[in-house]
This record gives sequence, structure tokens and C-alpha cells, in this order.
Amino acid sequence: MTAETITSPQNNLIKQIAALKQKKQRDDQGLFVVEGVRLCEDFAASDWQGEVCLFTAEAADSPRGGKLLRSLSTKGYRLVQVTEGVYDKVTDTQKPQGILIVAAKRHFNFPDLLPADLPPLIAVLDGIQDPGNAGVLIRTADAAGCSGVIMTSGCADLFAGKTVRATMGSLFHLPVLTGLSHNEILTVLAAAAIPLAATALESAVVYHTAALTGPLAIAFGNEGQGVNPGFLEAAGCRLVIPIYGQAESLNVATAAAVILFEAARQRLANL
Repeated sequence: MTAETITSPQNNLIKQIAALKQKKQRDDQGLFVVEGVRLCEDFAASDWQGEVCLFTAEAADSPRGGKLLRSLSTKGYRLVQVTEGVYDKVTDTQKPQGILIVAAKRHFNFPDLLPADLPPLIAVLDGIQDPGNAGVLIRTADAAGCSGVIMTSGCADLFAGKTVRATMGSLFHLPVLTGLSHNEILTVLAAAAIPLAATALESAVVYHTAALTGPLAIAFGNEGQGVNPGFLEAAGCRLVIPIYGQAESLNVATAAAVILFEAARQRLANL
């Protein structure tokens, strides 16, 4: 395994990677950062593209870190060992593990969300602005067997470090479509004959009484404002989760887990 060594935080590569903390730079460069041993392992096992891996001596000396670096070396990655001080310049985590991959963004089209052999189940993130919630919801959609995720243009940045980490690798397992307006989403769903359901508090049925077995997209709304009125108007079904205790509401990612796993249960029972 051959690696370069960089000891100066003023190095141009280090400056370029540090700049990826900013959304504008991620958009301009078409790159983002995958950080941590587990995430880098998941990324390396996927068909996403990366070219550069930064690591510290401590990460290289660990069993998993060393194995990962050897694997990346065989795939033609540029391996760069840096000092702890240099790594601190590029990381945005409080307790970094000392290894990251500079990855190319990947963009999907709506047909990528449609499986060939099963009815599609699509989670629609409507204005989910918290990157942690957005990432966890993508992870939940992956776990529940969704065929894809759509994020409206008002959502948190999919490629922000906190969002990527919150997906726990599911970003690399599941197609995620971003940047669509509400009208664009309604148009593509209608063209594919995929009904829309939405979470709501009024004029809604209890989620487990609804039929969730066919082609379906389910919209989960903004933490403060809920689902967009246009989505609610277009939804053929509105879903509510009963609250039995004194809590006012559920976190949106938790609500999504309840409903998506009910959809998964119904689909498995319907096979």
C-alpha cells in the first residue's frame, strides 16, 4: 500500500476538502465527505465513486482501518496520510475516527425508484430541515424496504456531513431523489400511477387501518408545519398515529418508522 504524506494545513488538497463543509462548495465541486470507518466501509462496498482517502496514522494502525485502506488501494484510490492537526482542519465531527473519503455526488432519476418486480414504496421527505432527522428517515426507509426516497427542495442538504452520518450507510443502499418541487413530485407520481398518502392530524385514518400494500408514496412533513397543503389536497389517504400518553407528538423520523414498518408488515402478509 502506497500513500502520500501531508503535514501542512495550507496544502491545496486539504483546503479543498475543508471547503466541502460548505454546501456551496459541495455543489460547485460535485463532491462530499464520507467520514468514519463504518461509513467508509459501506461506501467502499457500494457502486458510488470516490478517489481520495485521508487518514491518520492511528486509523491506519487499527485492524479495520488498515483493512479498509488496503482495499481502497486495490481500487486505485489516492491515499493520503495526514497529521492529527491537519485532520482536525477537514473534519466536522467532535470525535473523529481519523479516516474519510472524498466522494462524488450521485444523482438519481425517478425511474430509479421503481423496482421491476414489486410495487414501489417511496418515502417523501417534505421540508425536513433537520439533517439528523432527514438522515435517520432515509435509514428507516432503507430498513423498511422502501424502493426509494424523494426529498423536496426545502429539505436539509442530503450531502451535509450530519445528514450523511445519520443515514448510517443507507444513503449508499437506496436511491434518493432531491431538489424536486411539490408540483414536480405530484406530476411524476401521477404519471407512474403511484397514489400519495400523507401524515396529517385532521381528516385522517389511523395508519394501521389503511391499505398500504400497493404502489404508494407516503409524505412525512416538516417538523413544525407538517405536510405541504398541496400534498394534503392531492393525497388519497391521510394517516395519523394515535397518541396514548401525554406527549404532544412524535418525532418525524419516529413517526415514519411506525408507518413504514406497518406498510412493510402489510406487504409481507400480502405475498
